[in-house]
Amino acid sequence: MGEIPGIPVYWDTDVDRGRRYCYRIWAVNSEGTSEVMETDEMQAGKFAFPGPPTPPKVVSAFNDCINLSWSLPASNGGSRLLGYILEKRKQGSNIWTVVNATDEIIKDKKYAVRDVVEGMEYEFRVCAINLSGAGEYSNASDFVFARDPKKHPGKVTGLKVIETSYTNMVVTWTKPEDKPGIQDEAKGYFVEIRRADWIEWSRCNSTPIIMTSYNVKGLKSMDMYWVRVIAMNDGGESTPEELPNYIFAMPLPVRPRFTNNKMKSFMIVRAGNSVRIRVSFEASPWPEITWLKDNVPVMKHVTISNSDGESQLLIPTSERSDSGIYSVLVKNIVGQETFCTEVRVTDDPKPPGPVELEESVPGTVTLIWQPSPDEKRDDRLHYTVSKLDSTNHTWTTVADRLFNNRFTVCNILQGREYHFRVYAKNDMGISAPSESPTWGMAKKKEKIVKIEPTCKDCDLRCTPTFIVLLKPQTATVGYECHMSCAVKGNPTPHITWYRSHVSINTDTNYYISNTCGVCSLLILRVGPKDIGEYTVVAENSLGRAECSTVLSVRGKTEKWVYLQCI
Repeated sequence: MGEIPGIPVYWDTDVDRGRRYCYRIWAVNSEGTSEVMETDEMQAGKFAFPGPPTPPKVVSAFNDCINLSWSLPASNGGSRLLGYILEKRKQGSNIWTVVNATDEIIKDKKYAVRDVVEGMEYEFRVCAINLSGAGEYSNASDFVFARDPKKHPGKVTGLKVIETSYTNMVVTWTKPEDKPGIQDEAKGYFVEIRRADWIEWSRCNSTPIIMTSYNVKGLKSMDMYWVRVIAMNDGGESTPEELPNYIFAMPLPVRPRFTNNKMKSFMIVRAGNSVRIRVSFEASPWPEITWLKDNVPVMKHVTISNSDGESQLLIPTSERSDSGIYSVLVKNIVGQETFCTEVRVTDDPKPPGPVELEESVPGTVTLIWQPSPDEKRDDRLHYTVSKLDSTNHTWTTVADRLFNNRFTVCNILQGREYHFRVYAKNDMGISAPSESPTWGMAKKKEKIVKIEPTCKDCDLRCTPTFIVLLKPQTATVGYECHMSCAVKGNPTPHITWYRSHVSINTDTNYYISNTCGVCSLLILRVGPKDIGEYTVVAENSLGRAECSTVLSVRGKTEKWVYLQCI
């Protein structure tokens, strides 16, 4: 064997870190070349994998394709990058699947994913590959639907300010209309404001809101602001919708409005007690408040006090002259509102005057009494009649709520004594009674003498005749009205009531009775519609009779209508 020149050592510097190499070595001298010796695989340094790329970004999305892009990783691991592996995952799934084949790594930093199902939502991640192998995966991308690009939404509608203060402003709007192929549904909204002396708009919310209202905070008191709203979706942003006028940073003007639904429109007070009327309202700016009594300013003894959202009228010690209709007028630059309360100051009534008795029809007694001194100043005063006969020791009421000074009592029997009492009543109480004279005498027992009847025909039939006529009636709006008359006739006549020549016998608004020839009509609550002529017609087989009266109503009709509405 000849001598082999050279040193048996070799340093290979042209290697990639992390890659494995295999070497062949053979000896050469002047005699020739030896057989080849092959080494085992060996790695050039330790494995060094690349870092994660940036999360994939969606460039565009369609029904059958989603285009993605990403950026280089911060570290390539010390060796050149060979490519990328892309994975996808459906919304709601825990399984990642490789998009590109393992033997077909992605060379570029973008990729068109075509293996998608229309309407499904996906997220993606990517890893880089160098000579050492695949590195760490990136964070996942945002979810994206596999569908054609959306159209931007239309403008919002109905933009308005519903509340303002010195520091806040609440705006509301209506979402834009969907027009397939032209504008798609909005997914959120941005609210922008601009002071009147500024040029640029300032966005109030950094992320879109899904509600159709927003409270703009941090305003400067009494400054002017312009406001606009922009709708957005995956297709972009809409054209801004702007308020036509600027808004002051101050409370909105509010038309006066009463806020307490339990305010009384009518009250009764005993003379000497206090009268207190309190109303609650809201209004902005602060309104002018005026109290009136029967449409004229209140008297000096009436105290008016106003506070925030409330006004009170106080009469410390009331008198009958304080009765009337009190109204409060709340007025500001926006409008005005009025509320009325009828106050009736009264006391227990004085008793009626002397009671007289008379007999117009056998078996009946008509009571006539002088009115109570309070009748003229209390239009709600009425009368009650009670009866006591010699066979009963208990007083019984035979009539109530009489607004005249006359009443006929029926079923008066011969041989009995009767006593009557008349009371005056009002909203506060009842008076002492006025006693009537005694009516009727007990007959002495007499010897019965049988008298043979004579054969003589006696015709008891007669035509209807009114023995007590209807009187003219004047009633007050909102109160009762009672009218009556008496008629006789044989056979018993049929009675028909008419108002303005129209029969009211079947009208449920009237209470009609006919007892022993006494015909009565009661109107529980008199109104303007009850004004007119009332006629009673009595008819039997022998003839016909009638009697009429006119009902007039006192009190201002327009006030009555207003109080009824309240």
